[in-house]
Amino acid sequence: MDLIDPELQRYCEEHSVPESQLLKKLSRDTMANVMMPRMLSGHIQGRILSMISRMIKPKLILEIGTYTGYSAICLAEGLQQEGKLITIDINEELENKVKTYFKEAGLTEKIDYRIGLAADIIPGLPGPFDLVFIDADKQNNPIYFDLVIDKVPVGGFIMVDNVLWSGKVVQPNPDKDTRNVLAFNDKVHHDPRVENILLPVRDGISLMQKVRD
Repeated sequence: MDLIDPELQRYCEEHSVPESQLLKKLSRDTMANVMMPRMLSGHIQGRILSMISRMIKPKLILEIGTYTGYSAICLAEGLQQEGKLITIDINEELENKVKTYFKEAGLTEKIDYRIGLAADIIPGLPGPFDLVFIDADKQNNPIYFDLVIDKVPVGGFIMVDNVLWSGKVVQPNPDKDTRNVLAFNDKVHHDPRVENILLPVRDGISLMQKVRD
C-alpha cells in the first residue's frame, strides 16, 4: 500500500534535490530487470540517506542489505575523504550488476562489498561504525541490531528501513511478518542505549542515536 498520496509524492520529488543521472539509470535498471524492485530506496529516501550521511560525515559506514547498490551510493556521498562503507548482501546473482554501478560511481575504492550471511560477517568486523543502515530480512533485525550496537560509539547512528511494513503495523490481526516488525520497533523504542525517531518516510525509517553504552 502507498503510505503517501502519489500526487504528494510527486510534488515532494519535484521540490527535492534531484537524483543523479547514475542513480536514475540504476533505478530504471532495477525496476525493469530485478525481482522485487520495491526494495529499491528510490529518490526521496535516497536523498534523505545522503543528507543524513553528509550531516554525520562518517568515517566508517556499515550497510546490511545492498540489493542493487542504490542506498550504498547515496550513503557514500557523506563519507569523509578517507572513509569507507562496508555493505553486505546474500544475493550473489546481483554481484556483477552492483559492482558495475559502484565502479561507474567512482566508489570501488570506498565501498567494501561483501557477499554472505550478515550474521556471520558482522562479528568479524572491527568498527567502530559512525553510521549503520539495516535494510535486509526483517525477521533478523533484532539479531543485526544486537550485533552492531556495541560496534557503534556513543553519538553514532543506526537506521532501519521498512519499520512501517506497508502500514500493516497499525492494522488489526497482524501476520507473522508484521508481528516481527512490531516486536523490533518495541525493542529499540525501549532500549535505553538509544534515542529513536520513527520517520514516516516511504515504508518507515527508524532513526536511532546511541546515547550510552
